[in-house]
Amino acid sequence: MNIDDVLDRAHVVSLPLAVKFRGITTREALLIEGPAGWGEFAPFLEYGPAESAAWLRAGLEAAYEGFPKPVREWVEVNATIPAVPASEVPAIVDRYPGCRTFKIKVAEKGQTLADDIARVHAVSARGVIPVLRVDANGGWSVAEAVEAAQALMPLDYMEQPCASAEELVEVRRQLMRNGLFVRVAADESIRKVEDPYRVADLQAADVAVVKPAPLGGVRRVLDVAQHLRERHMDITVASALDTSIGINMGLAAVAALPQIYDDEDIDVTPAAAGLATGSLFEEDVTAPRQLHDGHLRAEILAPEPDRLSALAAPASRREWWFERLRESWQFL
Repeated sequence: MNIDDVLDRAHVVSLPLAVKFRGITTREALLIEGPAGWGEFAPFLEYGPAESAAWLRAGLEAAYEGFPKPVREWVEVNATIPAVPASEVPAIVDRYPGCRTFKIKVAEKGQTLADDIARVHAVSARGVIPVLRVDANGGWSVAEAVEAAQALMPLDYMEQPCASAEELVEVRRQLMRNGLFVRVAADESIRKVEDPYRVADLQAADVAVVKPAPLGGVRRVLDVAQHLRERHMDITVASALDTSIGINMGLAAVAALPQIYDDEDIDVTPAAAGLATGSLFEEDVTAPRQLHDGHLRAEILAPEPDRLSALAAPASRREWWFERLRESWQFL
């Protein structure tokens, strides 16, 4: 494998989003058609070459090596609710038929805790009592996180309430001191640091949110998950606003997680994964994956030629992504 071969196999696409997410309305990605399947290279635009190299490793693994053997056929998923006004929540919830777990974006710049409360309540008002997770992307201080926990309970967990692992330690301490039974999950404190195991060493989180693309691939996710599980952390596999090709990686990771059995020898299914984000796209390079009672089949999809052609990015953006891949290649 060399860089010229990779670029010869590359396609750059631009996918329209149904809802603004992370401040964007289109998602660009470079897709690689390799001998073992399709891979995706789509680091967020603000990421530099060194950080983007992990995303490239993940895409190359999918395209040139393929995925580990699965041990399960279906994957439970959560719905993802962007930081939209509460009035827009019902229409987004309807995009996730059968989902019982909801991850709700909070702590958006320019918004208030009142906005977050209204958004969470709008999800709760949809009938069956849901399992609620909130994701602050490191946007709160310790005091703000504790205040939010009091206002938003009951929650399955708060994902990355503060930016640093040390702050997560203090959040957990304050929650316990105040009798608030809310778990803390780490995302950026795992995928954006050199040592993804530090959160476990510090006992900074109860849950690890692991994403194949920024961690460097499915096999890397499985290694990290095993290490953290041995240190009594639960695992949630999630996407990074991936195209359907990137979602292949997440589904393959959950499908290959080792089976765990409880004291009664019952298989404990993995936590609901953040892999239904395809519902946030207006168009994708494959036909939409169908949710069945809140689950996705762990099948590996390839782009449809007509969709690949229709969603091709302009030539200038294609060249921009090619140059970005070249820059990231230097850090492999």
